[in-house]
Amino acid sequence: MTAEPRPARRAALVRLLADGRFHSGEALAAALGVSRAAVWKHVRELRADLGLDVAAVRGRGYRLLAPIDLLDRARIAAALAPETAAALAQLLVLDTVASTNGHLMGQRPPRSGLGIACVAEQQTAGRGRRGRPWVSPFAANVYLSLLWQFELPATALAGLSLAVGVAVADTLRGLGVADVTLKWPNDVLWRGRKLGGILVELGGEAEGPTRAVVGVGVNHRMPAADGARIDQDWTDLASASPDALPSRCVLVAGLLDRLVGTLREFGADGLTPVLAGWDDLDGLRGREVVVRIGDRSVVGTELGVAPSGALRLLTAEGERQFLAGEVSLRAAPAEPAA
Repeated sequence: MTAEPRPARRAALVRLLADGRFHSGEALAAALGVSRAAVWKHVRELRADLGLDVAAVRGRGYRLLAPIDLLDRARIAAALAPETAAALAQLLVLDTVASTNGHLMGQRPPRSGLGIACVAEQQTAGRGRRGRPWVSPFAANVYLSLLWQFELPATALAGLSLAVGVAVADTLRGLGVADVTLKWPNDVLWRGRKLGGILVELGGEAEGPTRAVVGVGVNHRMPAADGARIDQDWTDLASASPDALPSRCVLVAGLLDRLVGTLREFGADGLTPVLAGWDDLDGLRGREVVVRIGDRSVVGTELGVAPSGALRLLTAEGERQFLAGEVSLRAAPAEPAA
C-alpha cells in the first residue's frame, strides 16, 4: 500500500488528535500507515509548523493539550441556507494557505450571481487593510473569503466594506454575541476591542464588471501567545461569548448566509439599505476622533457615514468627509482627570 503524501498524513494526524484525548503511538501509526518513528516526526512538525501544543507521555501516547475545533466542509455545507448553497459554485476548505483573499484573487469568477468561498485553518501571510499582517494561527479563528462578480464599475463599490461589516455584526448578534459594534471602515469590535476585520479587494474593467474578493477574519479562540503579536487591543468570541460560543463551522455558514444576501442586495441597491444598520452599530458616532492621512491628523466629532460610504467628521472648520483609501480612524485620547 502506498502511503499518503506528507501534507495529507499531517492533516490526518491533526484530525486524529483534535479531540484532545490520548492516542497511542501504535494506534496513530496504524491509522496513518507509517512507523512510530514517523509519527514522532509528524508530531514535531505539528509543534513547529502549526504551533499546536502536543503532549507526549510515555505509556499513554500523544494528545493535544486542548481539543481544537476543526473546519469540515460537509458540516459547513449542511448548515447553509438552501439559497446560499445554490449561490456557491465552490466551497473550498483548506488546511494552510498564504491568504484566502490571495487564493481567490487569481481565480476566474463564476457567472454573475454565483460566488466561490474559501476558508482555511491557517494563513501564513494573512493580510489586513493597508497591507498590515493578519495574525492567523492554525484552527484558532475564522479566515473566510468570498469571490463575487458585480455588473458595476469599481467606483460604485466604495461602500462595500461597510455593508459587509453590518452583515458580519448581524451574524454575530444572531449567534448570541452581544455588544458588537463597528468602526469605519472595516473593523468589528466588542466593547471597544478588535474582534474581527474586513478586507475588500477589487479587480476588473474600469466600467465593469468588477471582481470583488471579500475577506472576513473573526477571532474565535485566539491563543494568548499569538494575540501578543497584534498591535492593538483585541478580543475573541471565547471571551465575548463564553456561554454561547458557536463552532467555527456554524460561524462560517452563518457568515456566508449573510454575505451572499448582502452582496446581492448591494449589487441591486448599493449602500442605502444598510445605512440605518451601520448607524446603529457605529461605535464612535458622536465621539471625538482622530483621522490620520499619511503624517497629517484631523480631529473632530464623528457624525457617521454619508450615502457614498465616506466618513463624516465635524471639525472646527465645519463638516469634512473622508473616503477609506489610506485614511485611518482612532478614538481621540481621553482627557486626563483633573
